[in-house]
Amino acid sequence: MTTPHELRLLPWSGPEGKPCYLSTDERGGYMSRLADNVEAVQLGTAAELLEEASETLNDRDVAVNEMRRLTNDLSRALRDVLRVATSRGHLLAVSQRQRT
Repeated sequence: MTTPHELRLLPWSGPEGKPCYLSTDERGGYMSRLADNVEAVQLGTAAELLEEASETLNDRDVAVNEMRRLTNDLSRALRDVLRVATSRGHLLAVSQRQRT
């Protein structure tokens, strides 16, 4: 029995902010590895921003423009993390379906 061909949501957007998908059965291919690396960078950035946010929130003298910058950065990172979670959740579901 052949495995169903699934699309992978990539960790970047295309023109006009539309989602990009990868159509391949090769998990170790160039584009799959590139997507894995981009996801790792995005998750690392989110972790760093979370640490920065904790420090900034403890600073009673933080400037409003610094809080705005941090909020924008956190929003962007959260969007990236949600995309990674969606993609990986979908890949996990596909993997589990293929085992049954």
